[in-house]
Amino acid sequence: MKRLMIALAIPALLAALVIASDVKLEGVKCIVSGEPAVASSSAAYKDGKVYFCCKDCIKGFTANTAKYATKANHHLVATGQAKQANCPISGEPIAQDKSLELNGAKVYFCCDKCKTAVAKATGDEQMNMVFGEAAWKKAGFKVGS
Repeated sequence: MKRLMIALAIPALLAALVIASDVKLEGVKCIVSGEPAVASSSAAYKDGKVYFCCKDCIKGFTANTAKYATKANHHLVATGQAKQANCPISGEPIAQDKSLELNGAKVYFCCDKCKTAVAKATGDEQMNMVFGEAAWKKAGFKVGS
């Protein structure tokens, strides 16, 4: 029985390692503490994973996911798990030459007007403009394939 359990656990562990290896964690911070995120501490979010510095931060996130939604959305883009279809400001198709990097996440816009509006904003306002729930939907971000 023990051998069967081990035999079943190995493929699951290998699959988790393959998924984790595709995620870019260099420079990515825990959305709860701000400490460096690690592959061994993660929680499922929007068909992807959000990475944390420790298990305690996972508990904080799962207890109040709405509080961390904007940061978690940013996290999915910064780790390469989410792909964008439209401008988060206008909802129009993106132009590949209209982009900004926001805290390690490359985001595209439809035009210079939208790009400039985000570039002029700072802090939480800028993050909400691009990664808030309304902007996330407008931009058509998709996690996974």
